[in-house]
Amino acid sequence: MRAIIGLGNPGRKYQDTRHNLGYRAIDYFLNRYKIPFKAGRGDYYYGEYALVGERALFIKPTTFMNLSGLAVNHLLTYFPLKRKDLLIVYDDFNLPLGTLRFRSSGSDGGHNGIKSIIYHLETEEFDRLRIGVGDKFSDAIAYVLSNFNNLELQTLNELLPIIHEAIICWIKEGIELTMNQYNRFYLNRNSD
Repeated sequence: MRAIIGLGNPGRKYQDTRHNLGYRAIDYFLNRYKIPFKAGRGDYYYGEYALVGERALFIKPTTFMNLSGLAVNHLLTYFPLKRKDLLIVYDDFNLPLGTLRFRSSGSDGGHNGIKSIIYHLETEEFDRLRIGVGDKFSDAIAYVLSNFNNLELQTLNELLPIIHEAIICWIKEGIELTMNQYNRFYLNRNSD
């Protein structure tokens, strides 16, 4: 069993913000296969998908971003998952929009959701997919809580199917092959 956890903030106010890109990736995946969300036995919603005999859970924590680790702990309590079975999907303001970076460990990089997960798991050793939301801003908090502009949304709409493919690769092949295949990826619409 695998679990893909998209980070975000609950509520309509945050729905279209850069900080909710993890949620958006999960929504895209489940909508593509018409998989409904179910309430979890904790602070999350989830949908199930079976791929080549591998059961995958797609999770959206219902906590605010800085408490994401609570939802991950609840998940590990109720499902037969180990840390190596988790992929955390989230926005990263250190990367240009259109960039994907898989990692198997690392610091929180200033991301409060990752900071919470590291705190609750008591380790930095878990797989993650960082999705660039742009790295040109003066106020990080205001930037990640703002909405994408129209050009950025076009890039994002082209990027979501690639994120989908990359997640499937991770489910089937694991982190090393997925890093080799997708970490050099950069969708740059401005070069067209």
